[in-house]
Amino acid sequence: MASSIEKDKRLMAIKLLHTLVWLFFVFIIFYIVYSGFTNQITVFTWISILLVVGEGLVLLIFKMFCPLTLIARKYSDSKKENFDIFLPNWLAKYNKLIFTSVYIFGVILIIIRILQN
Repeated sequence: MASSIEKDKRLMAIKLLHTLVWLFFVFIIFYIVYSGFTNQITVFTWISILLVVGEGLVLLIFKMFCPLTLIARKYSDSKKENFDIFLPNWLAKYNKLIFTSVYIFGVILIIIRILQN
C-alpha cells in the first residue's frame, strides 16, 4: 500500500497533468471562437473541433468523468469538485456546462461563416 506521502505526490502529479490538459482544451475552444469571430477558419480550427469531439466521446465512454478524475479517486477521498485539478471549486463544478456552451457558440459561429462564404 502506498504511503500517505506517496499518495499525495501521485495526486499532485495527476492534478498538474489534469490542469495542463484542461488548459489545452480551454485554449482550443477559445481558438474555435476566435476563428469564427475573425473568419479565419483554418485546418487548425477543424483539428480543434475534432479534438473537442474526441474529448466528448471519451467523457461519454467514462460516464461523463475524465479518466484522470477516476485515477485520482484512488488517491483521495475528497468530495470537492476540484480535488483532482487546480481550479476553483465553482469552476470545476460547472466546467462542462461553461465550456460546452462556449464550444457550441464557437461551432455555430464557424457554421455561420461557412454559410456566408
